[in-house]
Amino acid sequence: MSVETSLKLTSLNDKHISLGAKMVPFAGYNMPVQYTGVTEEHLLVRSGVGVFDVSHMGEFFISGPNALQLIQKVCSNDAAKLTDGKVQYSCFPNEDGGIVDDLLVYRISEEEYMLVVNASNMDKDWAWLQQHNDCGAKMENRSEGISLLAVQGPKAAAALQSLTSIDLANMKYYTFETGEFAGVPDILISATGYTGAGGFEIYMPNEVAEKIWDAIFEAGKAQEIRPIGLAARDTLRLEMGFCLYGNDINDSTSPIEAGLSWITKFSKDFINSSALKQQKEQGVTRKLVGFEMIDRGIPRHGYKIVNAEGEEIGEVTSGTQAPSLQKAIGMGYVPTHLSTEGSTIYLAIRNKQIEAKVVKLPFYKG
Repeated sequence: MSVETSLKLTSLNDKHISLGAKMVPFAGYNMPVQYTGVTEEHLLVRSGVGVFDVSHMGEFFISGPNALQLIQKVCSNDAAKLTDGKVQYSCFPNEDGGIVDDLLVYRISEEEYMLVVNASNMDKDWAWLQQHNDCGAKMENRSEGISLLAVQGPKAAAALQSLTSIDLANMKYYTFETGEFAGVPDILISATGYTGAGGFEIYMPNEVAEKIWDAIFEAGKAQEIRPIGLAARDTLRLEMGFCLYGNDINDSTSPIEAGLSWITKFSKDFINSSALKQQKEQGVTRKLVGFEMIDRGIPRHGYKIVNAEGEEIGEVTSGTQAPSLQKAIGMGYVPTHLSTEGSTIYLAIRNKQIEAKVVKLPFYKG
């Protein structure tokens, strides 16, 4: 298989190809989109255990006595609440009310943090941090040297436990530990997940990625562990109502509109915090909602949302036929008065108005 020379390759690129993965360009990388089929892979993660190569994600290390000061300035959430071994979901607000990126903040120690950012925004995020680092925090971009596997599903702990002395079954959500894994020292293992199915993320140097991949698949044989592509990752996260940058949130969507008030803490000042606080207090004119189709039809990104009179009121940001629910679901921005549970909206699909209703997130209750 030929790969466009401009595409970056993860350390496991050859593994995916040898396993018959369908490879596609994604965020500048050659990535596996599926192996045996999206629905099969999706359901396997919900009921068993699957492995995603997400090495395309970015890892920035912020350290020194002013590390927290920089993070507090650029992040919407309050990182002062973190203790060692804890992780926090956050976003970088821009000056115009939108979002530069969403990210995870890992507190390694009082003066060292790891920020995990989206692959497609890596350069933009790095430039943003540099631009606002007026306090002399040390910044290091280790993205190119780190591989990342997400082992997801209810059988993940059972599949991985023989490879480490870290107690995986009792690792709390949004925490991490560093220890030996598959005979390799200093491997960081976290329990954050993007699927709603439970599981772990394993951060490792590129040079041991193949060794650890092979060890995981050997250890997880009894749990019938399988490789999973990015397409199923997208359907899994959508069933949970998790936002995807570039679809549901972007440079022009505010965290308040996107339902991310819970990661927007006004206990401190941060970029554009006064405007966002005003937005939260005064209310917003549109909100991101989840909806289920009443009429037949599958919502797709970019489809127009209309009212009963056929007037355009928004657009679909994410949509799919949900494998776990066997129904069509989507997310999109609608006027606030239509954002309450049970509200009727319509999608314009092939010159028809297809009925949908607003539902409470997550779609999948588990």
